[in-house]
Amino acid sequence: MPRTLPGALARVPFPVIGAPMFIISTPALVIAQCKAGIVGSMPALNARPASQLDEWLAEITEALVAHKARKSEPRSDSDACIS
Repeated sequence: MPRTLPGALARVPFPVIGAPMFIISTPALVIAQCKAGIVGSMPALNARPASQLDEWLAEITEALVAHKARKSEPRSDSDACIS
């Protein structure tokens, strides 16, 4: 389950951006950042060879589209029931 921003960050009046870190930033990190509600980023140079960048961007796009679709699905009665 994705985490939400801690209380203090949720009240920040401007966007929170994940730092693009050389070698460390990967599609998995960018996806996790975006799911947590911050702007994910990574240096394009992390994708080596350069042709890998297109694959990484497609991976990020697919994951976030799927995440958005799951968040917008209507809840079933049993899913919304609190015991």
